[in-house]
Amino acid sequence: MAPKIVVVGSANADLVVAVQRRPGAGETVLGADTVVVPGGKGANTAVAAARLGAPVALLGALGDDQYGTLLRDSLAAAGVATELVRTSARPTGIAYITVTPDGENSIVVSPGANAEVSADDVVAAAGTLRAARVLACSLEVPVPAVEQAVAVAVSAGVRPVLNLSPVARLRQETLASLDPLVVNQHEAAWLLGTAEDAVPGVELASALLGLGPRSVVVTLGAAGAALAERGDVVEVPAPEVRAVDTTGAGDAFTGALAARLAGGEKLAAAVHFAVRVASLSVTRAGAQPSYPAAEDVLLA
Repeated sequence: MAPKIVVVGSANADLVVAVQRRPGAGETVLGADTVVVPGGKGANTAVAAARLGAPVALLGALGDDQYGTLLRDSLAAAGVATELVRTSARPTGIAYITVTPDGENSIVVSPGANAEVSADDVVAAAGTLRAARVLACSLEVPVPAVEQAVAVAVSAGVRPVLNLSPVARLRQETLASLDPLVVNQHEAAWLLGTAEDAVPGVELASALLGLGPRSVVVTLGAAGAALAERGDVVEVPAPEVRAVDTTGAGDAFTGALAARLAGGEKLAAAVHFAVRVASLSVTRAGAQPSYPAAEDVLLA
């Protein structure tokens, strides 16, 4: 089946260590055993969408190493098409993640092969992208590749969804095409040049709409999300859950959002569903291993 969603983004091996607290400058703390799990914002988004039943393909790059094999196997097992994932001479990207008892994480990413994803890769895959319904991107790959993907999508009437993480400046024509722009509170505050704690989520979403995108979603962690479209601003609460590990929750949200949009749902309904998926994901350890199937969401 031809993919309804094309994800342009990263694929990393997540090296996860549980710690009682994060070390300060110059300090060493002991952690639990290292757990290696498949991750990366692009791969996570693709797997989250595929677990929910959406036909999805990932465009990215992996190294010819054990971590690359791990990721290819995990993507295939989830039902993600990998024909657009090329093998690079650089090592597979790695994310070094510490998780504290409250489920919060700190992450350092070594991009590796992800840094080689290029605008040329997007042009080569343009036929697949033009036949999709939704493009989903994030920024653990170079900005020119993402901007090229958005341009190709818009030219073919494909809906571009961008999780602007890690946050960066985009060309105005790219920003104006996004439907929606997805950011968390930190990223929203950076884009607006304001203190993140000083502005409620709905006001952040409304202010970001003024920067030009067609719609905006601000994820608010345990509080849910805020959605802004022309003439409409809504806050979507999240169900109360016990967080075990928040790693990859934002990617679960984006994947679920893309899956529902590709299925023809309106943005507000898709955001409500994506909030539930992200909330379920934090109740389990890891990123991709925590993502629910559609029946899990319906039963929750």
